[in-house]
Amino acid sequence: MTGSKTQSSASASAATTVYPILFAISIVHLLNDTMQSTVSALFPILKDSMNLSFSQIGLIAFAMNITASLLQPLIGMYADVRPRPYILPFGVCFTLIGIITLAIAPSFAVVLFAVISIGIGSAIFHPESSRVAYLASGGKRGFSQSLFQVGGNIGSSLGPIMTALIFVKIGQFGVIWFTIAALTAIAIQFKVAQWYGKQTLHVTPTKKKAAANVRHTGLSRAQVIGTIVILVFLVFSKNVYMSSITSFYTFFLIETHGVTIQHAQYFLFAFLGAAALGTFLGGPLSDRYGRRNIIWLSILGTAPFSILMPHVSLAWAAVLSIFAGFILSSAFSIIVVYAQELVPGKIGLISGLFFGLAFGLGGLGSAVMGNIADHTSIPFIMNLSSYLPLLGMLAILLPKDKELIR
Repeated sequence: MTGSKTQSSASASAATTVYPILFAISIVHLLNDTMQSTVSALFPILKDSMNLSFSQIGLIAFAMNITASLLQPLIGMYADVRPRPYILPFGVCFTLIGIITLAIAPSFAVVLFAVISIGIGSAIFHPESSRVAYLASGGKRGFSQSLFQVGGNIGSSLGPIMTALIFVKIGQFGVIWFTIAALTAIAIQFKVAQWYGKQTLHVTPTKKKAAANVRHTGLSRAQVIGTIVILVFLVFSKNVYMSSITSFYTFFLIETHGVTIQHAQYFLFAFLGAAALGTFLGGPLSDRYGRRNIIWLSILGTAPFSILMPHVSLAWAAVLSIFAGFILSSAFSIIVVYAQELVPGKIGLISGLFFGLAFGLGGLGSAVMGNIADHTSIPFIMNLSSYLPLLGMLAILLPKDKELIR
């Protein structure tokens, strides 16, 4: 009798969207990515104060992102076998160490150490928090993943504002103020971990039971692998373009349109702010109109705006960047949910893999683009990256949503 009560309680919980938890992890995602965005926000300051090349700027982004990229799938895979709620607040401690170190870093090497620590914090945070979003979704997976993701996008969009209002005036040491964000995130994660721990008490099936409870797709193994490859290319197109904008758009505006560092940050904020709004709307739209349809429209639909943006006036560049950010950003959270449904029963692994890919490809893109910029020019980089959304045509090859469930 007790067992049936527990089971029905767990089922009821699973069918209910737990909004306080979704909002909590979205807020922590905002704080996490705000702290993470201090790195790119400092690029113009560090370039001048440490006489860094564009290759070194790209390497800083690469060091942070590749750390998160390599660790996230491993953490997600481990959590699929044995969930560890306590690592949620523990992960933010690495970010705290990175923030403090970045604020006082006297050299390029110490900056690299700081961003690697921030990368470790993000690696621990993302796959487990994505699992929490899945558990708290109550079946609204697109909505819950978008709500989780929009916190991160808002946090990322604050980077340019921080440069304009804080770092241009205070300098590198201004990063120390973000220790408050880290401590707040740790406190919230303790509360989320308590809820998460209670859920895992009800989800401790044996391997045989777990295998029996996992639903299957209507696709063959070869089709699943092929679909994952297509999704990887789509993540590549989206995140390398985003990393190019985040790392080099301000330099493009300064060089091509003659704006100041401070004013260039406002244009980048407009792009990232539009991206945050697009992320929030993408999930609910995918719940209603289908994952595949929104993925296809999101990435390929960005191409006309991204291709035109480097060739127009400053005012039109601002308008086009807002449309590009809004349309493109809706793709990632939907890709994660689509992949989770493609490979059921591997929430942590899939979340870690795709968040890891996003970080890794973004970091690699920054490093490669920075190296190319040193040998060509920033306008060339903006033109080159503008064609990446055309890879969105590959989304036509994705199986339709109804094929994911047998």
